[in-house]
Amino acid sequence: MKAWLHFKTITHHKIKVGQLCFRIGLYKQGLLHDLSKYSWTEFKTGVHYYQGTYSPNAAERNEKGYSLAWLHHKGRNKHHWEFWVDFTKEGPKPAKMPYRYVEEMFCDRVAASMIYQGKAYDDSYPLKYFQRGQAYYILHPETKKVLAYLLTYLSEHGLDETLALIKTKHGYEDYNEVIR
Repeated sequence: MKAWLHFKTITHHKIKVGQLCFRIGLYKQGLLHDLSKYSWTEFKTGVHYYQGTYSPNAAERNEKGYSLAWLHHKGRNKHHWEFWVDFTKEGPKPAKMPYRYVEEMFCDRVAASMIYQGKAYDDSYPLKYFQRGQAYYILHPETKKVLAYLLTYLSEHGLDETLALIKTKHGYEDYNEVIR
């Protein structure tokens, strides 16, 4: 039963991200988003720790202190900021994410919030979730500013207006007023 419920959750999420990506012109990313969640490494963890309202990877991390499923996932999905962190002698250093992955990350965060919050979802939730965790994020400063701007815009203007705004932008250079 948990296998079916987990499958439904990840598929619902994948479809929702795909719909959002399609609305901003990210067709390939919308189709390919999170395919690694169907791999055995990630799927078995999702089934074992499934609750439907919380990430199974976070549940695995709470129990073990780490999540093998998450390590597998973030290494294969460029829309996660963790993919872009290098570990140097001076410590972790974030690379600037290509803009198309920032757009996908936005869609991913919105869709995850919609799926996990259900009827309680409102457009301020993705920003609140970002703000709760941002002290731990190792994001390139420009990437962080653009993502925070988009999530704030979503909170203040709603999804339709935010997606319309994103469609007018083509890269970091279109956010000069934000990243200065």
